[in-house]
Amino acid sequence: MIIEGIDRGEPDLPFVPSEPDFTLIDLPTTLRLPAGRWGFRVSHRFTRALGDGDFGDLASDFFGFDSGAIVGLEVRYGLWPGMQLALLRTSDRTIQFLGQHSVLEERDGRPVGLDAIAAVQGLDNFTGDYSTVLGAVVSRRLNDRGAVYVTPMFVLKPLPESATADDSAFLLGLGARLRLGSSSYIVGEYVPRLSGPDAGDDHLSFAIERRKGGHSFQINFSNSFATSLGQVARSYGSSGAWHIGFNITRKFY
Repeated sequence: MIIEGIDRGEPDLPFVPSEPDFTLIDLPTTLRLPAGRWGFRVSHRFTRALGDGDFGDLASDFFGFDSGAIVGLEVRYGLWPGMQLALLRTSDRTIQFLGQHSVLEERDGRPVGLDAIAAVQGLDNFTGDYSTVLGAVVSRRLNDRGAVYVTPMFVLKPLPESATADDSAFLLGLGARLRLGSSSYIVGEYVPRLSGPDAGDDHLSFAIERRKGGHSFQINFSNSFATSLGQVARSYGSSGAWHIGFNITRKFY
């Protein structure tokens, strides 16, 4: 059993109350994964729009939980101190490979944290329609009460129907996680597409979250089915409607 706050010689091991997880809802945080350790995430994005029908219709479908879902499974590994890799597959046969490297830690007088991120996504089990994401995550912790994030991202070929590899987009992710009490949080993220195909088609999500030991359980509401960064870039499934979903994460350390 690992006691929170005891590093046992590993500086990335102690629990960080302001940054309890490696993602907000879909966007990455700057939480470092200890070298040689693992993380796992399960995501569900239910496909029923919460605004379809009246309240009785919604209640009869258990507020969307009876509908189909886009399910994602992600495994994450700490390759060396400050470097982590993640593999995500969703049930629509999308696969994403992501690498994240800590450039600056928010400590020793540094006011912000900075990570570099790179991801490539392919549809149909990574056999075509590839999208590449290059970006950064800038974080500012609010003592133990949470953290705020800015995530600029350049996306090459954000839409599967992009005609050429020259099609690109620039997105600016904004997010926050605020701590309520000892183990509950509210989370939000907003990702406007500032340039590229369909500029102005923005991703928006908010959530409530509960942490217990190495587990986190999150109920979220989003205007798309996005889980991967490539899906966020194209507001996957966005139709102006809101959908319910959840994330479950587990740290194996």
